[in-house]
Amino acid sequence: MLLVVDAGNSQTELGLFDAEKIIGQWRVVTTNYRTRDELHILLTMLLHSIKVSREDIRGCCIASVVPHLNSALQQACEHTFGIQPLMVEPGVKTGIILQCDNPKEVGADRIANAAGARAQCSDAMIIIDFGTATTFDVMTEKAEWLGGLIVPGIQLSADALFENCARLPRVPIKAPRSVIGRDTVTNIQSGLTYGYADMVDGLVVRITKEMGIPMKVIATGGLSRAISAVASQIDLVDPLLTLKGLCAVYERNLGKIK
Repeated sequence: MLLVVDAGNSQTELGLFDAEKIIGQWRVVTTNYRTRDELHILLTMLLHSIKVSREDIRGCCIASVVPHLNSALQQACEHTFGIQPLMVEPGVKTGIILQCDNPKEVGADRIANAAGARAQCSDAMIIIDFGTATTFDVMTEKAEWLGGLIVPGIQLSADALFENCARLPRVPIKAPRSVIGRDTVTNIQSGLTYGYADMVDGLVVRITKEMGIPMKVIATGGLSRAISAVASQIDLVDPLLTLKGLCAVYERNLGKIK
């Protein structure tokens, strides 16, 4: 079995794959200064929750945008499973050609997303990840990663309203029935969902025009379904895209786990 870990700024997502089938998926809060022992306990408990033994784990692949966690994650995998994890970092074979000005700046999660999207189709693509930040990645049909955009994430924007506007409440992020909100809660919800959807649609149109070719648009991340429900330019939603990409990177470097 293969364990994949996507350590993001707000949450860490873990997935357990048996061949190409996902049999376990978890999200935990990212804490920058967790120790090896804390992570060892966490990994052991997560596996125990689906009745999987530590000895069943034969490989591990990690993408992290939280440098403080990297050493502890590596040590935890070595201690818990007795294996050296594959870290998505410069020098690792991904199948993605980074054609940007500074490839070392590209986040490991964005590379994993590109690898996951490439494993599904060979079209020119725009990959949108609705995470702490919302990222747009542009990739050609030759798997050339050209760059993209970064904007504040939806939850980050919602939190900023709550924390900086004394009379505005914290609200669940979902699209109200109408664009015109009838109270404060639906005003905020409409601005966040329809506003982000129109931003997504507008940016996809601009990118496609700049590229001059049709682009397939794939969305992932925790709020991808909420926005895709009211956006018109998203072709496919795949919440597992990053985890699938980590599997693809692992297979490219070390072979399939059986």
